[in-house]
Amino acid sequence: MQRLRSRRQRHAGLVPLIGLAACVLSACGGGPAPGSLPPARVAATAGDVAGAPATGSAAPGDASAGSALPGAATTPMDVYAHDRPGMLSPAVARFPERVYVPNSESNTVTVIDPRTYQVLRTFKVDRRPQHVVPSWDLKTLWVNNNDGNSLTPIDPMTGKPGKPVSVDDPYNLYFTPDGRNALVMAERENRLDFLDPHTMRLQHSMHMPCRGINHADFTADEKTFLASCEFSGHLVAIDIEARKIRAVIDLADGTTQRKGIQYRTTQNSRMERDIMEHDRMGHDSMRHGRMLNANMPQDVKLSPDGTTFYVADMAKHGVWLVDAGKLRVTGFIKTGQGAHGLYVSRDSQVLYVSNRGAGSVTVVSFALRRPIDTWHIPGGGSPDMGGVSADGSRLWLSGRYDGVVYVFDTGNGNLVRKINVGAGPHGLAIYPQPGRYSLGHTGIFR
Repeated sequence: MQRLRSRRQRHAGLVPLIGLAACVLSACGGGPAPGSLPPARVAATAGDVAGAPATGSAAPGDASAGSALPGAATTPMDVYAHDRPGMLSPAVARFPERVYVPNSESNTVTVIDPRTYQVLRTFKVDRRPQHVVPSWDLKTLWVNNNDGNSLTPIDPMTGKPGKPVSVDDPYNLYFTPDGRNALVMAERENRLDFLDPHTMRLQHSMHMPCRGINHADFTADEKTFLASCEFSGHLVAIDIEARKIRAVIDLADGTTQRKGIQYRTTQNSRMERDIMEHDRMGHDSMRHGRMLNANMPQDVKLSPDGTTFYVADMAKHGVWLVDAGKLRVTGFIKTGQGAHGLYVSRDSQVLYVSNRGAGSVTVVSFALRRPIDTWHIPGGGSPDMGGVSADGSRLWLSGRYDGVVYVFDTGNGNLVRKINVGAGPHGLAIYPQPGRYSLGHTGIFR
């Protein structure tokens, strides 16, 4: 108890420093008062970007993205400005709040009521469901059945599945910001596939100059898609409209290649395929300090101000910082063993980093660009993928190797629930979420 109290006292001492840093970065313009947003771990970290409107593309019919008048005062960018509590789209306002958990080893999806923490139902899907992904128009949830080569639609109103659609190797799923294409991360085939976002029919395929493409996010102008390649330790910047590779970043030495890029047309190695098929190997390797590669990038998330990509690296046990404009590595933040998933708080102040090997969550301040707290799971665990509740008060994460779901209180970092689900729970989605449209994964909204 004394150690917990002293940790909170140290954290409280950081608040004025974080506020000063954020104030300097934003020129102390009139942001929201502390406490005006729901509790996050550092809700009082004074950042004027928290209430700023986003720039870039607007959703259909949104007139808020018009150009500023000459001489008008400008406010700092926040790409997550439409993801605040209470900002549910009319398209999702009537959906009941549920948590959808894909159990990769059980070939099932578990549906949980987040208010009561009770399991409502579990239903069968095709082989190895990896992620549950909201569609661009917010009307459908797609279960990515990786080995079953299919996507199973879920009606968010009823929480029940529909008829699967055949899609090759759907490890993960994203959408172009204009809603014209679904983007399938065909991890074992080393491809990025462009599909019709409604019928899921293949339109175009891009072979990748790397191995194991699996997670990504877009730049603030929504023109460049930065994807991680787990098995070769690379990041790939893709011009989505031109469907061309802009750059390849090698995390082993931090170099960025823009010319002479070699494209890969063969499958991954036998060992890499074994890890994809039997992912427990990855966890056992982390426990003993052994990894397939020196770098294994995972989740990717853009900073609220649009300047920096944060990239989790499971082998380096931390998060890379990549300049979103220059596409160059600018730094690294140590978090914990097996850094994996990245989630932005509802007030855009902090980034939650799940450390799958360490059994913890690291809280990183965007203003300070360093950890300000760590939440440990009592007795250990394997926190993986998930999301933040619509009101910002809870962080939900799958326990990949423990057959459970973890629920954290974002106000104090305590683990408030551990819910039994199926075997190998992975990319869960809590839904509905605030936002105008979905860019994919377990919930990236703009």
